Amino acid sequence: MKIGVISDTHGMPGAWLRAMRLFEGADLIIHAGDVLYHPPRLKELPEYDLPELARLINESPIPVVITRGNCDSEVYEELLEVPTQSPYAVVQVEQTLIVVSHGHLLNHDEMIQVGKKYHASVFVSGHTHIPVIEKTDGPVLLNPGSAALPKYEINGVPTGSVGLITDGLVQVLSIEDGSVIFELPFS
Repeated sequence: MKIGVISDTHGMPGAWLRAMRLFEGADLIIHAGDVLYHPPRLKELPEYDLPELARLINESPIPVVITRGNCDSEVYEELLEVPTQSPYAVVQVEQTLIVVSHGHLLNHDEMIQVGKKYHASVFVSGHTHIPVIEKTDGPVLLNPGSAALPKYEINGVPTGSVGLITDGLVQVLSIEDGSVIFELPFS
């Protein structure tokens, strides 16, 4: 089992393409929201290209599951051939059950409670643009960070990141070189 996890691409096709290198051979890609649009307080960035990112997602050779983020307007979702689920997506691959929610509607404890309710192994969120892997008394919490607009820094450099869930292991990887930022075994 190999599941790629991405969040907060905000209309940046380059982030998707860099992630796809790390997701090669994956069984599934989970997108934790904020797919196409970016907030109006951000000036338009040179890489911003909604139609191109939508095309790349639509043509993905790997199935994609998307949950709606706070910046995912229905008008932009019309570009996607993949349904955007809200407030949760629930995915089971082999024996691993994963609950996905963008994270803007739930606090930390509520994520754990929802994960427990569904007997999830992993609860995936996004929204903060900061990667996290946390072991709890319920599901492992995974926030892959942002692939496009990171707020996480390594040695003072903003570092885009994605997640990877494999048999018994959750990882956050640098989108630039695939190096492991965090990892945690789970059962």
